[in-house]
Amino acid sequence: MSALAVDINRGLQQRITNQRIADMAALSAAMAYKLASDETILTPTARDIVRINGLTNATVTAALLADVPTTGSKAVRVTVTTAVPIALAKGIGMSGSYDVGVTATANLATAAAVPACFIGLAASGDAISTSGGATIDTPDCAVAGVGNINNGGTRINAKNIVSGSGSVINNYGTLISEAVRYAVSFSNPDWNGNVPPVDKRSRVSSVVLDPLASNSEIADARTQLGKFTAPRAIADPSTPPGADWTFGYSPSPSVAAFRKGNSGNFIVPAGVYAIGRLQVDGGVDVRFENGSTLTVAQGVTIGGGSPVNFGNANVRVNGGFQAGSSVTFGNGTIAIGSGTVSLTGTNQIGNGNLTINAVLSLGGGSSLTIGAGSHAFQSISVGGGAWIKAGAGDVDVIAGIAVGGDSTLALGAGNYRFGPDGSARAVALSGSGILIMEDGAFSANGSIVTEGGSRLIFGRTLNHQINGNLKVAGSVLFGAGRYTIAGDLVNGTGGTTWPYTSSITGMTYGSALEGVSTSGYDQAGINVTFILSGTLNLSGGAKTKLIAAATGAAGGVIGSVLIDSATSAATDWAAGSSNVFSGVVHLPNSDITMSGGSSTLSDGQCFMLVANRIIATGGAAGGSACVGLPSSGSSSSGTIELVN
Repeated sequence: MSALAVDINRGLQQRITNQRIADMAALSAAMAYKLASDETILTPTARDIVRINGLTNATVTAALLADVPTTGSKAVRVTVTTAVPIALAKGIGMSGSYDVGVTATANLATAAAVPACFIGLAASGDAISTSGGATIDTPDCAVAGVGNINNGGTRINAKNIVSGSGSVINNYGTLISEAVRYAVSFSNPDWNGNVPPVDKRSRVSSVVLDPLASNSEIADARTQLGKFTAPRAIADPSTPPGADWTFGYSPSPSVAAFRKGNSGNFIVPAGVYAIGRLQVDGGVDVRFENGSTLTVAQGVTIGGGSPVNFGNANVRVNGGFQAGSSVTFGNGTIAIGSGTVSLTGTNQIGNGNLTINAVLSLGGGSSLTIGAGSHAFQSISVGGGAWIKAGAGDVDVIAGIAVGGDSTLALGAGNYRFGPDGSARAVALSGSGILIMEDGAFSANGSIVTEGGSRLIFGRTLNHQINGNLKVAGSVLFGAGRYTIAGDLVNGTGGTTWPYTSSITGMTYGSALEGVSTSGYDQAGINVTFILSGTLNLSGGAKTKLIAAATGAAGGVIGSVLIDSATSAATDWAAGSSNVFSGVVHLPNSDITMSGGSSTLSDGQCFMLVANRIIATGGAAGGSACVGLPSSGSSSSGTIELVN
């Protein structure tokens, strides 16, 4: 008996192999027939596929069937038979071999073969369900589930409605479809005539697959989750010791010669100066002529009402830099070490490399304009109505950015590398705080969190790396490119919408992106792909417009893919959210719930939703004006599928 069991098990394993290869052979033979319209091509094509896949001694036949699986349709059936030699059972006198045969049928032209826009992959229970007034409208493509399709809501309107291995269930609502397919049963109250007629319904099981399950670009993109580019390291500059300088009406001897008469004006000629402590008393005016090199070892303190102009100079400071009045640096290299760094009033730094190995802090309505160059900071804190505007150049921030209410940080084009603060946040925007970035590579080793009323603008780049969550409670513009987010993407807003005109940059943002209108939305991105380790959650009142790129770019957007995540965490698109999506939202392991009053539509474009379960409740509306996407997994004919 043990010997027989082993030999039978070998046959079962062979059957699995045969079935897989027969499926491929049936699909290939069907596609060949669609191109040639010649039955004689069926068996040779099937044999070639079987042989290529390793079954060199199989018997293969292929035939064209009429009225399968429904009247008027055609299918190609392939039979693959192999001989399994008896091995261990020879010891009890058995010999020879036994045949293992399988069949596979590829449907050529049934209505159910149209691409699906809503796909539920759950095999048990409901794969797609509606309740309480919810609707799903995909009139030009299918609604398909591995398990049940259960309409307990108002309406499912689709080109085809397909339950691959389950049932189609309708309660008081309406089913509108050219064909309804189910493997087990069709359930509908006798009194409800709002369903397709009997001749449009057929009991036949279908193969419903995840069209992106084997997408190599998605698989490669997921390997990038959690990756980031660290900010470049910075250190305190070298500042040799020197005499203290005090500018005031009782100046120190080291600066007395720079005073103009008995006034409060000082002009320092060009030179190389090593200074101990630099102090400017209130009520004086200090100007350094161009061409100096200054080092300050023990800090800079500038009193109120004392503007200081360092001219075009190379400046290195340790011990802190505290200015109670406006400060101007011309073109040159500026390096400020650890300590307290705070600026007040209207401040300016010219073109050149800038390094501040401390928290750059602005508040109280002060401002700082920075020219072009490489910019590196320990961290940045802007609050109290203050603003910073930087020219083009790379920006490195080691320990996080914080922008408070009514404050703005505007950064020019360049590569952005942000590290985390003590709460693992790379960027934190308080209510009405604004962060504007132009085009350039983006990396954040930490979460990005914004509060209501804030505005966040990303520029274009190939791949935006975010090693953490992106939780937006204000508004956000996504420049074109991929966003690789090791966490959740959350739109928790519902108030601040685009466009917006900045008084700091003088530019208007959000009227349109990539030539597409984004006015009236709080979260918008055109030609974007989001690769998540978490999921996409939309709070009540959120207004989101996200459109995938039509074609991919190596290392960047993936053609037609809008959102992908392998997470099994639940996805919630809450009541009141209003969304326009174009592209594939691919959440194959997540149960997605569209709550009452939310709408997720395509605005006349292609939208495909793939999830473990799709649940529409209480007045939620989901829909797509689509006949299929390039990445939808359809064959070239668009009308071939496997059936039992």
